Amino acid sequence: MFRNIIKGLKAYADGFSLIGKLKLWQFFLVPMAISLIIAGLVGLAAYGLSDNLANLISKLWIWEWGKEGFYTVAEWISGLSIILLGFILYKHLVMALSAPFMSPVSERIEKHFYPHARHHVQHRDTSNMQQLWRGLRINLRNIAYEFAITIPLLLLSFIPVVGIVFTILAFIVQAYYAGFGNIDYTLERHFTYRDSVLFVKRHRGIAIGIGIVFMGMLFIPIMG
Repeated sequence: MFRNIIKGLKAYADGFSLIGKLKLWQFFLVPMAISLIIAGLVGLAAYGLSDNLANLISKLWIWEWGKEGFYTVAEWISGLSIILLGFILYKHLVMALSAPFMSPVSERIEKHFYPHARHHVQHRDTSNMQQLWRGLRINLRNIAYEFAITIPLLLLSFIPVVGIVFTILAFIVQAYYAGFGNIDYTLERHFTYRDSVLFVKRHRGIAIGIGIVFMGMLFIPIMG
């Protein structure tokens, strides 16, 4: 699997030059707008809901002494939790809603590398609505699995010293599902929903490698 992770990382090496060569930059304008809008909504939710969640958490502290200090900590935890959960939702919503715009990018790149592949490989013609619906279906599935795995890992990450291991595992899980969403822009032309899930499971190393770079880019402030 480690070799496949390296393959996934290397997939980005010539990405920018290829986008320029094939004149694909215009396809990114709408996904960029979608990304900015959803990021703004997540930020507003974190700002607006952190006080409400902090009030609920602070009720766990039944003593008078240290109540203000505990509330401050609860407020920070609330804000970070909402941002974290919002981040998970954010990237999947962006990938799902961007499907009709990113699928043409994927198809042009595929034609560039494999100009005669359509005649030799099963190819599915899908409409923009079908691409959007499939993107939502794939990413909603991934959100459910990602929450179920990531939240316990993040709770375990608060354990001193060994917590770093669980933090790394949580990042790898995030990377896997992010890579899954990106790979599916190509898979949707060749595989059904179920077959795509099986394909990514068999090539999870590549998905993780692609997802690591994707996640790393998202962590760049504003630019991400």
